[in-house]
This record gives sequence, C-alpha cells and structure tokens, in this order.
Amino acid sequence: MRTRAEALLSRFYGYHSFRPGQFDVIEAVASGRDAVVIMPTGGGKSICYQIPALMASEGCALVVSPLIALMQDQTQGLIANGIPAAALHSNQNEGDNRSIMEAAAAGKIKLLYVSPERLLADIDWFSRIKVSLFAIDEAHCISQWGHDFRPVYTELSKVKETFPGVPVMALTATADRLTRSDIIAQLHLTDPYCLLSSFDRPNISLSVYANPGARQRNQFIVRLAQKYPQDSGIVYCLSRKGAEEATAALSALGLRAVCYHAGMSPNARDASLRTFLAGRAQVVCATVAFGMGIDKSNIRWVVHVNMPGNIESYYQEIGRAGRDGLPAEAVLFYSLQDVILRRNFAEESGQPLVNKEKLRRMQEYAEARVCRRRILLSYFSEERLCDCGNCDNCRRPPQRFDGSVLAQKALSGVMRTGMKAGIRMLIGILRGVSRFDIRNAGYDRLPTFGCGSDLSEEEWLDYITQMVQLGAMEIAYEDANHLRPTPMGLRVLRGEEKLVLSLYTGTAEMRKTKKAKGREVSSDPVQQLFEQLKAVRADVARMQNVPPYIVFTDAALLDMAKRKPTTLTDFLAVSGVGEVKGVRYGKRFISEIRKFTGLSATERGATYRETLVLFNAGCSVAEIAQTKNIRESTVYAHFANLIDNGLITAFHRIISADDYRAISAELDNGAPGVFEKLNGRYPSGLVDVVNAIKRAVARKKGES
Repeated sequence: MRTRAEALLSRFYGYHSFRPGQFDVIEAVASGRDAVVIMPTGGGKSICYQIPALMASEGCALVVSPLIALMQDQTQGLIANGIPAAALHSNQNEGDNRSIMEAAAAGKIKLLYVSPERLLADIDWFSRIKVSLFAIDEAHCISQWGHDFRPVYTELSKVKETFPGVPVMALTATADRLTRSDIIAQLHLTDPYCLLSSFDRPNISLSVYANPGARQRNQFIVRLAQKYPQDSGIVYCLSRKGAEEATAALSALGLRAVCYHAGMSPNARDASLRTFLAGRAQVVCATVAFGMGIDKSNIRWVVHVNMPGNIESYYQEIGRAGRDGLPAEAVLFYSLQDVILRRNFAEESGQPLVNKEKLRRMQEYAEARVCRRRILLSYFSEERLCDCGNCDNCRRPPQRFDGSVLAQKALSGVMRTGMKAGIRMLIGILRGVSRFDIRNAGYDRLPTFGCGSDLSEEEWLDYITQMVQLGAMEIAYEDANHLRPTPMGLRVLRGEEKLVLSLYTGTAEMRKTKKAKGREVSSDPVQQLFEQLKAVRADVARMQNVPPYIVFTDAALLDMAKRKPTTLTDFLAVSGVGEVKGVRYGKRFISEIRKFTGLSATERGATYRETLVLFNAGCSVAEIAQTKNIRESTVYAHFANLIDNGLITAFHRIISADDYRAISAELDNGAPGVFEKLNGRYPSGLVDVVNAIKRAVARKKGES
C-alpha cells in the first residue's frame, strides 16, 4: 500500500515522501477506518484524504467544505495536478451542478467538494452513488467549544447513519482538547485513528507591538510590504469599517490593496479575492471572513491590527502565512481597548464564560514577556522544553527598570479623579493635554495634570497597560471601563512596594522593519534565478488564467533555483513538480534555467520524453494530447519513435490485440492504397505505431 501511495504522491504532487503521520492516516482510511486529523495550516491535511480517494478502485470522495472560495481553490489545484475533481455550489447554475453530479455517479470524478447544506439537502441522491470516503474539512465548526461554531455542521452526524460502511475523516488545524473530543462525539465516529500533529510552525516569526495608532501602524505595514515586494500579506481588522479604512490608507501610501468582508456583495468579494490570488494586489485588508482554506503559498506576512478573541482564531489566521515552509512574519498590534471591546463581545455571546476564558488566554499571549511560541503550543497541549528563538521576546528580551515613580504618577491620577478616568482620559491628564472633556471635568486643575508630559502617548499607553497586566490597576468593566487601583497598586502608591516595568521600545522596534530599496539585484545566483523563475511563473499564470501558486509554489521555485534542472527528467525530480505540471509547464521553466546556466534554450528530444512521462503515468492518447496541446496523430507519431528506440514495450496500452492483428494483416497483404484505407478506418498515426511494433518484434526475434 505504501509503495502505491508514494507513487501517486510523486506522480500527481511531485513529492517523494510523506510528512510524518500522513501515511498512517492514509493507511487507516484506505482500510475503512474513521480518522481525526489535527494538523497546522499548511501541514498537508488535504493529502490525507486526496491520496485515499485516488487509491480507491471506484467511487468518489465527498469533501465537505464550508466556503465556496475554499472549494474553488482546492478543485483548481487538483485539476492543475491532473486529478479529476469538481465542486457543487450556488455560484454555478443548477445545470452545471447536475452535470457534475451525473459525472460523479458515472465514476468520472475522484473528489467532489460540497457544502454541508448541499450534502444534507441531497443526501438521498448521494446515497445512491458509490462514495469512497467522506472528508469533513474545518471540522472544528461542528463543536460549540470551537471558535467558529456553525449549527449546520451538527447535522453531519447523518453521514454515519446514511453511509454506515464509508470511512469518515474529520480535519482541522485548530482544535483544543475539548473540541477534539466533541468532534468525535458529534460525528459519531467509530474508534477513529487520531493524528495530532505538531502545531509548531517554526518558519513564522511572532511579534506583538503596543498599538501606536493608525498612522504609525500603516507606515509599519507599508515597510513590511516593501520588505517582500514580490510577495503578499494580509491585514486582519476587527470590523468592516476598519478593513475599508485600512484599504484606503494603505492604497494612499502606495500599496496595491483590496478589501474583503462579509458586508460586500458576493461579486465584489470574489473580485477582491481573484485580484489578491492572482498577485495583482499585494495586500488584502479583511475581517475574519477571509482566508479559510486559501492555499496561496507566497503570503509572507499577516498583521492583526486588533487582538483576536481567542488563540484558535489567531493561530488559524497567522497560519495563512508561510504555507510553503519559507520564512514568514506574524505581527499583532495590541491595546487594552481591544480587550474591552472583545470582552463586551464575549458577554453578549451564547457562551460568555467559555469565551471570556478564551479571551483571557489570548490576552495572556499578547501581554507575555516569555517565548510566545511556547504559549501557543501549550494552549494546544503540546509541550516545548526550550524557547523558539524566533519571536520578539526571544530575539529581544525586554529591558527592565524600576517603574515605581511612573506607577505612582498614574495611580495618583486615578485616585484624584475619584476613579472616574478611563485609559485615554488618564493619559491626557498625565501629559497635560488641554482637551474639552478634561477641562470640563476640572481635571486640568489636578496636581497630577502634566506631571508625565515627558512621555509620549504611546509610552504612557504601554506603561499603563503593563500596570494593569502586573496587577497594580484593574479595569472596572461594570463601571464604564474606568481604572481602579488594586491593593497592590495602593502599596506601590504609598511607596511600600516597587513595580518593575519593561522599557518601552515599540516605535523604535517597529521602525527597524527593513524597507526594500526598489528591486535590488541579489548577488546570490540562487536568489537571482528564483526571482527570474517567479517572473516566468507570473507569465504562465496570466496565460493560463490561474493564480501563480497554482502553477508552482515558491518552495518549488526555490528548489528549482537550487537544483537548476536542465532536462525534463531532472525537472521532475524537483519537490512539488508532478508529472502533469512537469510536462505542461516544464518547457518554459527549463528554457529559463538553461539560459541562466549558459546552455541553449531548448533540450533535444524533450517533447518525446514528455510523451513518455505521461504514457508511463497511465495517461491515454487523448489526455496526453490535451496536456501537451498537440494532435492525437502527433502522439501516435511519438509512440512510434519511442517504440523504435526501445522506450515503450507495453504495446497493449496503445492498441488492442484485435486491431493490431487486423492492421498487420492488411499491411502484410500490401494491397494498393492500403495506407489510405487504414488511415480512414483507424485513428491517424496508428498505422505507423503498428509498423513500429512490427519492427520491434522483428528486432527481438533477431536478437534471440
């Protein structure tokens, strides 16, 4: 089984070995067992159900997916790899949907993507076709403990009732212990094989900054985008208005930015998505409505301008960066205002206690002064014994100082207002800002008015946040979010206890984000070729009308740049280059590599080798002709050449024994006009194949 599975992996995906745990899941499901797969975004979940679907001798796999964009993205990638796949969704007319269903029933589709609503509505029809397996993607949606609960998912228990003998696989990137148990119970899975892969994504650098306000934040995002001029990024915003404002601001600063949120029309959202996936926009500013299942490989950074409500959401959203395993960055801007707003959301939710606890854990992550990756991994019950070295707290351990005097100023300001000041009001008082609300309340006459004018608003916001985090102050959520001193804070105020703070470096650190100086030419030949191959990929993608990552991922291009394959055989050894893509796109990329290495642009005999590769992969004459965009008669001419050179010996795959005998007998008779007669009766070129076979048989007899 493993040999066959690895052959399919190599043929269709261009990978030559499975990642840890993948084959174990494939083996379990192929043997008829249910499975639960918890893998990080970009960890290879889809391979776990796609390979068993290809291994099944008959029937198609039904993949339950919650979003149309996700279905389209997945099917587009599968078709590009030469795998028969389709999706049923409301963006297609019902005639097209019915044609797809008929093709699935006829066994012409190996993977069929469907929404949970569509599956449940047509479950009687699906029960009449051969289903090889069910894959429930984004399975955390079934659990009320999950971060993205969707009631319709709970009805998927009907799958086990209707298809008792069909294995069911539940897949998700984000599920804590409670959610994992709930998935098994809700889907009625029987003794499932469980793969809990590592949640670690070491290629993603983690950073958190105190939110400095929109202007400085947008300048930081621009510098981050300039650092990766050929790649993409996502800016996640809390609200639709925030996404629109960020899009406008970043566009005004020169970035190619688009907006995406649930309040836009379907056509507008689809246009934004297509623009971003095609690489015509460098940045998408979005709410959480964007991103689930998007497999764009060159997203190099994700910025959250507001704190998410829970670690599951945050982990899933940052996981959209660096899916190809190359370095990526995740940046979170944090403020106490976010905490207040998120707490209000949690109070109004259907599960306030659970959601407030999840918010608390997210807040702990944002406020942490220890390795952030260890916090993320421990949340998902994964132990890590050492710091990661790739988060801000590991790279720049905070510098401490005695902040007692600063705390006394802030605490005194709180007390003198009668504990009626919120964070912004207190900062205004300390900095001596003569605003109307401060003057109207008489706070401009307090002894503490202006006592902290030597610090900026951003510095005071950071230090007051730390005072709340350390327990010197608390936010009275029930009293208009006013600040109050705690017993510890009163001891600090009276000088009975010291308070150690971390030195504010937010703005200075943010400015260290390197700005790319135009299109600098790298002295590294691998990097030079990598950039040239990106340009070739962009060209091919435009001609094929597909997003660039559907052609090849950045990781595949980087492997090409390192290996520098100059023949089709070498090209097919590149990680991520399957046989269909190798033949379909190889000529363009090999030509570029050959020119880069000083060879002639074309490889002799390449077109015959392409035909041989596809023939050995099991493709029919029609499939080879379609993939190579040539006539079927040309394919037969290639076959004749390959047979003459001893490279094809499985003649029965080209012509039936009956047709061979009939054509051979006519040729042996040598009647006038025999070639014209045979070419009129059989496919053009097949007679040449028969002659080549006859020559091969004669050679073999001569050798014996």
